[in-house]
Amino acid sequence: MKKILLALFIGLGTLAVQAQEIKWMSMDEALAAQKKKAKPIFMDVYTDWCGPCKMLDKNTFHDPAVVKYISENYYAVKFNAEGQSDITYKGKKYSNPGFVEGRSGRNAVHEFAAFLQVRAYPSMIVFDAKGEVKAPIVGYYQPEQLLEALKK
Repeated sequence: MKKILLALFIGLGTLAVQAQEIKWMSMDEALAAQKKKAKPIFMDVYTDWCGPCKMLDKNTFHDPAVVKYISENYYAVKFNAEGQSDITYKGKKYSNPGFVEGRSGRNAVHEFAAFLQVRAYPSMIVFDAKGEVKAPIVGYYQPEQLLEALKK
């Protein structure tokens, strides 16, 4: 009986943790989803070496109110501004030809980050329901601050 209760407790705890996570997707997946159901895109532009990016991910993007708001109102995209993924936006393919595999610290800036004119990390970019760039939100935001910025 104790084992069953323990298993049930662990299972419910796991569900609660999973319920408080944003379901991130790639930009290409979000753009494809927009074609099926129009909805804005929220993009977290980060780098692996960025301390405030890690704090934003740990604190703000795991806050239940932020998770709920972003999940209900946006397609959520996580984009490494120094990564090697390819993105096709408005018929143009963006990549990172200067990317060096295994490099520690800073890497080359992705062409899509340059197109978005990202000047600092973290940056959050909002695209409207038609995929047009609306506004950047730059820097570390506490959960309440981010919700206020997104509701404007």
